Amino acid sequence: MKTKLFLLSVAVMGLATSCQQKPGSQPLADEVQYVDPFIGTGFHGHTFPGATRPYAMVQLSPDTHIMGWDASSGYHYDDQQIYGFSHTHLSGTGIGDLGDILLLPFSGGDSIKPVATFKKETEKATPGYYAVRLENLGVNVELTSTDRVGFHRYTFDNPKDRRVMLDLGHVLQPNWGHKLVSNDYQLVNDSTVEGTYKTQGWAHFHSVSYRVTFSEPMTKIYQYIDGKMRSDSLFLKLHSDKDLKFHYRFKESDKPLLVKVALSPVDVEGAEKNMEAELPGWDFDQVRAESADIWNKALNKIQIETNDPVIRKNFYTALYHTMIAPFAYQDVDGRYLGMDKKVHTAAAGYTNYTAFSLWDTFRALHPLMTIINPSLASDMGNALVQGYMEGTILPKWPLASSYTGCMVGYPAVSVLADLVAKDLAKGDLNLWAEAGARSSVYRADLAEKFKGTRELDLITRHVYYKDKFGFVPADSIPESVSWGLEMAYYDWCIAQIAAKAGNDTLAKAYQEKASYYKRYLDPETKLMRGVMADGSFRTPFNPRYSSHMKSDYTEGNAFQWSFFVPHDMDNFIAEIGGKKELETRLDTLFTTSSQIDGAEASGDITGLIGQYAHGNEPSHHMAYLYNWTDAPWKGAERLDFIMRNFYTNQPDGIIGNEDCGQMSAWYVLSALGFYQVCPGIPVYAIGRPMVDKATIPVAGGNFQIIVKNNSPENKYVKEAKLNGKVLDTLFFPHADLVKGGTLEIEMTAVHP
Repeated sequence: MKTKLFLLSVAVMGLATSCQQKPGSQPLADEVQYVDPFIGTGFHGHTFPGATRPYAMVQLSPDTHIMGWDASSGYHYDDQQIYGFSHTHLSGTGIGDLGDILLLPFSGGDSIKPVATFKKETEKATPGYYAVRLENLGVNVELTSTDRVGFHRYTFDNPKDRRVMLDLGHVLQPNWGHKLVSNDYQLVNDSTVEGTYKTQGWAHFHSVSYRVTFSEPMTKIYQYIDGKMRSDSLFLKLHSDKDLKFHYRFKESDKPLLVKVALSPVDVEGAEKNMEAELPGWDFDQVRAESADIWNKALNKIQIETNDPVIRKNFYTALYHTMIAPFAYQDVDGRYLGMDKKVHTAAAGYTNYTAFSLWDTFRALHPLMTIINPSLASDMGNALVQGYMEGTILPKWPLASSYTGCMVGYPAVSVLADLVAKDLAKGDLNLWAEAGARSSVYRADLAEKFKGTRELDLITRHVYYKDKFGFVPADSIPESVSWGLEMAYYDWCIAQIAAKAGNDTLAKAYQEKASYYKRYLDPETKLMRGVMADGSFRTPFNPRYSSHMKSDYTEGNAFQWSFFVPHDMDNFIAEIGGKKELETRLDTLFTTSSQIDGAEASGDITGLIGQYAHGNEPSHHMAYLYNWTDAPWKGAERLDFIMRNFYTNQPDGIIGNEDCGQMSAWYVLSALGFYQVCPGIPVYAIGRPMVDKATIPVAGGNFQIIVKNNSPENKYVKEAKLNGKVLDTLFFPHADLVKGGTLEIEMTAVHP
């Protein structure tokens, strides 16, 4: 009966608190109702369902999965146990970290580390709110949050036995090297504890300070160090490199127990200030309602019309997922820990951000933000440049003030070049060009500085070989082709920034490097192929072969990497033999066997259509390349299939790692009917819209997309008009979008 009452209360509160409006404000559409945070939590989507706000540091969610690849977010939909509720998570990554400050309420038993079981039907999630019943522990749990404070509400079946575990030894993926470094803990008073928790993992240096405050005084405290209870005394203050766990007991009561957990990337004083500023009171329902309103305002950045409920739910869930990362990483007083591991105070108007999955997100997430939130896009660009000023190199997958060095090249320059191209760059462009140039060369000084840490992964020899030989020798270092192709694009990006800054010498030098992709193009196979130190192509050559982190390609094979020349499509097409040859190569890509060869093939190769792999980012632009042929309708067919089959309303509804919003941003843009193939060239390729109408507020008013005769059968573009003028090609510029106006797309069931 308690379970039924709990579910009923959840449903009633959902109706009561959703989409509240301030008097006199412009009504917003209730888009929150269409978001399902469980989408992406199954298969290898690696998302989490817990409570957070847009771009917020606190991401409060259950941890159900600790070991292995599917523990990257701490949660997997197939699990039936909960280890606790931690306050920081990664959304859709291929490596795990965070999972900081874990709490678990419980009754019964005296296990040092109790584990909860639950039934899926009791689990509920909406933007800013999560609820579940811990079946074996007899507790109903509800979670919400502000930007820097997690807020828990626990209702116990047994009012005489109310306990909470604070686990300060909890980490995700300890089998992948994530480990506790140290704990500083202090009992502040009978209802408050605080401390600083340090770990080493994907982020080699990670420190989070916290303040935990209960709504009631603790009546008894049990303290465990490395699994042994300290019965001799209770330490008010501890410093230890050991696993610490605390059990807090509370007096008999029928009232829910409330817990506030504030975080700071700096110190406990910062955590205290964050709590005082953001959550001074104890009104859980009010905070939940505020979160729903904040999310609704964010989701109203795009309003769509469609008669298909699947598309609507996919769209708004995808839009929601684009607003999880990067997240603001500083205290309310402006202090943050920089890339130099020093405490900085943000200048007025500056916000520090972290968790940039740049190799993924430069492709669609950041271009999407330039449309729906240009001010935020600019702020994040500034955060990347500030990271350069602190660490003397542009961040690449920065996490919690640490360089992870993860993935290919120096993709931050793509984000910066796109901001420059769209007139959204704020700051000294000469500094931006300098940052790009210094981040594109081998840095012996940083190699020495980062020695012995994970941050050394940022400094590879690929850039050294590129500048010395004009290509990366396949017999010298793995992933040579992927690095070579992407560095050609990144160098082109640097050239664009330098040109805008007026540095013609630098622009010319990097424009020349932008053509280095040609060195990998095999005229015989017309595929990008590894080049040996002696200048010959690698033999034997199998375009289906993949070996994770060991072959010539990153998370893919030759098929999946042979179309990455977004900055120089006209010359690339000429090099392979013209538009018809491009069409033929694309046809082969999408229709050949999906067999992947190699005993150690990358697990990231998912969502296959032929050798096209939508589950991983290198493929994301390829269907749109048909717009450079005389058969763009073929691209529309592929896009229709991808959106209908690789994005669903189920927990396994994302076909690969979500990657901090990239998979979802691709869907948002594609469902609207367009995509930016080359960030840095502010032009959109029209594809196959799924929505019937969309309205996007922009600087010039509203940009509307009206799709006529849209249906599952009518998947081909018959005609496209921009502000009443028929487009000669299926492209239109960003400059016209931000002016406001109307893009009309008429669909048909018959392709040309």
